[in-house]
Amino acid sequence: MSKSWRFPLRAAALGAAAAAFSAAVLLAPASALAQKTIKFIPEADLKSLDPVWTTAYITRNHGYMVYDTLFATDAKFQVHPQMVDKYETSRDRLTWTFTLRDGLKFHDGAPVRSADCVASIERWAKRDVLGQKLGEMTESWTAVDDKTFRLKLKKPFAYVLEALGKPSSNVPFILPERLAKTDAFTQVTDATGSGPFKMVKAEWVPGSKVVYVKNTDYVPRKEAPSWAAGGKVVKVDRVEWLYIPDSATAANAINAGEVDWWQQLPSDLVPLLSKNKDIKIENTDPLGSTGMIRFNHLQPPFNNQKLRQALLYVVNQQDYAIGIAGDPKNGMPCASYFSCGTPLASDAGSAVLSGKRDLEKAKALVKESGYKGEKIVVLDATDQPIVHPQALITTELLKKIGLNAELQAGDWGTLITRRSSKEPVEKGGWSIFHTWWVGPDLATPALNAALRGAGEKAWFGWPNDAEMEKLRDAWFDAPDLAAQKKIAQQMQLRAWVTVPYIPTARFTVPTAYRTNLSGLLVSPMNLMWNVDKK
Repeated sequence: MSKSWRFPLRAAALGAAAAAFSAAVLLAPASALAQKTIKFIPEADLKSLDPVWTTAYITRNHGYMVYDTLFATDAKFQVHPQMVDKYETSRDRLTWTFTLRDGLKFHDGAPVRSADCVASIERWAKRDVLGQKLGEMTESWTAVDDKTFRLKLKKPFAYVLEALGKPSSNVPFILPERLAKTDAFTQVTDATGSGPFKMVKAEWVPGSKVVYVKNTDYVPRKEAPSWAAGGKVVKVDRVEWLYIPDSATAANAINAGEVDWWQQLPSDLVPLLSKNKDIKIENTDPLGSTGMIRFNHLQPPFNNQKLRQALLYVVNQQDYAIGIAGDPKNGMPCASYFSCGTPLASDAGSAVLSGKRDLEKAKALVKESGYKGEKIVVLDATDQPIVHPQALITTELLKKIGLNAELQAGDWGTLITRRSSKEPVEKGGWSIFHTWWVGPDLATPALNAALRGAGEKAWFGWPNDAEMEKLRDAWFDAPDLAAQKKIAQQMQLRAWVTVPYIPTARFTVPTAYRTNLSGLLVSPMNLMWNVDKK
């Protein structure tokens, strides 16, 4: 089988808050300012340090700062060794032997050992959608010696390298064994890794700032960087993630040169920043992302399939596309459960979402569902320009079809913590949250965590659909791309009936950075090696 398709694709015035931010910059220690420092506004506040416990991209991006991976995927969707120096497979394809490259050290000075890798992969495999499948196929992981470890499979599995080189959430980062032994459902709070940056835990101010410094012990690979693969060469001394939830304050900060890089630029501020010749506005994600309405399948009322189906008849993807992206050039409908523009994307069954909106049909389904006026809690993240407009639109749609919807606002960090609750809404639970996924994360059944129907083992929302799981298993066993496409279409047709989630729109969000930065990598992930500052 060709590996090339396994991961297919593709103004505001300076207010009091801005003044306070400026003062903080001016009062920074002289020693810090003398270093080559990138000041960066991330998409959200970093609240969890554990990229296995959560799929949130803010934590994934943190993971890429401090951890490394055994393998990595490049821009052509080819998988390459990263921490691994060499590997071999037995003739029967049941035994895989991996040898680590020289010079790998954790931030505390300890060498990276096979035992660290085995423990990390075993923990990751309990939570990740593709890792779980690899876990089903695994007989054992064994540390042969400090640099060599072995995987024995129950039967041949064509996706071993793709799993170990998975580029986005959850990424199989390597932690020290002492941390990797933590239960997969308990958060790790120690950010010791072996990656190109070190987190300065003493300077972490939740809700404000995260600081990373160059890991001078890190030994990059020799290859040119491409997505997460190749040489991770750090060209600055220090990176400061500065959480600025107010977009006007953030705009003034980058306009004035007080910060260097704003990861997600809201569409309404593009005209303002475009006037500044010292700022570049670019799309660094070549694949785009897909928004999503995610239901809680465990708790009423969306444990009722008919109520989930009702929303299909009132969701207008164009409204969500404009709400998220502003400019129609940056947002468009995508009525597919697999990333548009990739080999498995399909319009099978999509008329229910892409056809004419039918308010009366939606209301009839609400009535058929037996809905009794239960409160529906829609989680909102007002600091997240992708999530917030989706939450506003959905809440209004729910009210239009007679549902007792309540928007509960907070920040993104709080939302990604609260969505793990399986409690009813009166005990702090939720009914709907919105999120988005980059292209690779929804490209295939192997990667699309939100499409799984594994109940308690499924991603937040926990749909239970044995038929979907059966189809997914068949997809893994399919002999070629044609067969996989056929099964993917069957999965999509099933999804329009069971509605594990509703895709809202495909979009891109530009990034803004000062022209004194160079070397930004074009990638679905936010990666900070190779970036230099004049």
